[in-house]
Amino acid sequence: MSWLSTENIVAVGTALLGIAASAGMVGYERRVPRRKRVGYRVQMDNPIGDDVRSGRADRRLGLLLFDFDGAPDMSDATLVLLRIENDGSMGIDRDDYTSPERHGLTAVFTDRTVRGVSVTQPTDTDHLMDHFTTERGFGYDGNTLRIPRVPLNKGDHFKLLVLLTGGDVGRDIRIVGGIREGEVHPNRSATLDDKPPLFSRASRLITVMLTVSVVTLAAIVVARDGAPPPIGCAKGELTVTGSTAFAPVMQEVAKKYEHDCTGSSVTVDAHGSTAGVRELAAAGEQAKAKGSPALVALSDGPKPDDMPELRENRVALSVFALVVNDDVGVRNLSTADVRRLYQGKVANWSQLGGRSLPVRLVSRDANSGTRQVFQRRVLGRGEMANSSVDCVHKDDPTAPVTRCELDSTEQVLNEVAQLPGAIGYSELNLATDAKGLRVLDLDGDAPSVDAIEHGDSAYPYREIEYAYTYGQPPADSLVSSFLTYLIRGTGQDVIRTHGHVPCWTPEGMKLCA
Repeated sequence: MSWLSTENIVAVGTALLGIAASAGMVGYERRVPRRKRVGYRVQMDNPIGDDVRSGRADRRLGLLLFDFDGAPDMSDATLVLLRIENDGSMGIDRDDYTSPERHGLTAVFTDRTVRGVSVTQPTDTDHLMDHFTTERGFGYDGNTLRIPRVPLNKGDHFKLLVLLTGGDVGRDIRIVGGIREGEVHPNRSATLDDKPPLFSRASRLITVMLTVSVVTLAAIVVARDGAPPPIGCAKGELTVTGSTAFAPVMQEVAKKYEHDCTGSSVTVDAHGSTAGVRELAAAGEQAKAKGSPALVALSDGPKPDDMPELRENRVALSVFALVVNDDVGVRNLSTADVRRLYQGKVANWSQLGGRSLPVRLVSRDANSGTRQVFQRRVLGRGEMANSSVDCVHKDDPTAPVTRCELDSTEQVLNEVAQLPGAIGYSELNLATDAKGLRVLDLDGDAPSVDAIEHGDSAYPYREIEYAYTYGQPPADSLVSSFLTYLIRGTGQDVIRTHGHVPCWTPEGMKLCA
C-alpha cells in the first residue's frame, strides 16, 4: 500500500510514542501545575546579633539596609532573604490577588518579630519598586509582613530582606494569600537564583522522550515540505509609527515578537499620533495597487474623519497627567484653573496658591496625540499661540505667559523637571517614573489606572489608544499577525506592565467601547 512508506511508518510510530509519553506524564503527575503561580523561597536565614547596631551587617551583605539607632535589644537579631517570583506560565496582574485587604500576600515569621524590611534585586523592570508603598499596603506588624499586589510578568521576581528579633533561625516562614485561577506555593532551588524545578525527575524524563518524538516528527515534515513558520507568526519587515507616549509599549512588544517569530523585523519609529496616521494614509495611497502597506500607526485617540480608508484597532486605554516642576508648590488644580492657565489668564503660580514663580507652559507640537487628548478632554479648545523657542524667554513680548512646544513626551518631562514654574502633560506611567516634577490631581481626582479600571474615578484626562492599518491587511500578513500578538496575545501583559488597560479584557472592553 502506498501509505506504508518508510517516512509514514516512522511518522506514525513517533506520533504514537509522543501520545504515550504525554499520557505517562499526565498519569504520573497528580495534577497539572496551575498556569498562574507565585512561588517563594527562603534564600538566607542567618543570625547577626549586635552587628545591626555596629553597621557590620550591611557591609557583610554589600547592601545598605537599616538604621536602628535607639532600637530594642538586637542580640537575637536575624536576617531573612525572601525571593518571590512568578514561576507559572502566565502573567499576574494586581487583580489576580484574591486577598480582601489592600495588600496581596502576607509573610508570617513564626516566633519572631519584624523590625525592618528592604526591597532588593527586582528583575530588570524597575517599575516594580513603585508598588512598595504604604498606600498600597506595604508594611509590617508583629510577626507578619504585608506584601503589595505586585504585577509580575512570567519569570519576574523581587527579593525582601527582613530584619527580625525574638527567635532562632530556622523557624517556620510561610507566605499566605491567594491567586485567582492559581496558587501561592513554596519552591526549591539548588542555588540562590536558579529557577525551581517545575516537574519531578520522572516527569522530566518523560518530557524529554516526548520532545525527542516531536523533534523527529518535525524533522520528517521539514525534510518533505520545508520549514513552515510557527503558528501565528509571519516573516518580513514592519514599521510601527505614531504615538510617542505609547512608544515604550511598542518597542517592548516588537522585541518580544521578533524573539518569538524568527524571520520578522519590527521597527518602531514614533514621531507623534497625527504625523503617524498621515504617514500611513500617504503610504497606503502610494501602495494601493499592491495592497495594504507593512505599516501600523498608533494614535492617542481617534483619527481625523477625512481618512475613511484607515481601519482602527482598539488597543488599550491610556491615562495621561498634568505635571509641574517640584518648586511650583501645587498638588491639585480644578479644570477651570487649568483652562485659565492655558488661556494665559494666570501669569504667576501664587495666583493659584503656589509659590511666586512665573507660569511657563511646556506643550507638545501639533502632531501630538497627547496634546489633542488634553485639548479634547480637559481644555475643550485649542491652546494659546506659541511664544518661546527655548521655553524660558518670550519671543513675543505681548504674550501673557511663556509657552513653548517640544517634539516628544520625554522632552516635555525633562524640560518641566529642570525649569522652575513649568507645567506640561504626559502619559501617566512615564510621568510617574520621572524625577524633579509632580503629577497633579484634577478636580480632586488623582490619575489612577486602577481606580478608572474599577469604575471608581471620573478622572477626565484619558483616551483609547488606536492602532491603524490602511484598509484590511491580509490574514496571513505580518501586520495582521503583529496586531493579534499585540492586542490579544503577549502584548496584553506588556500593556499592563506599562500602566495601560488592555482593551481585549472584560474591564477593558467596557472602557474601550
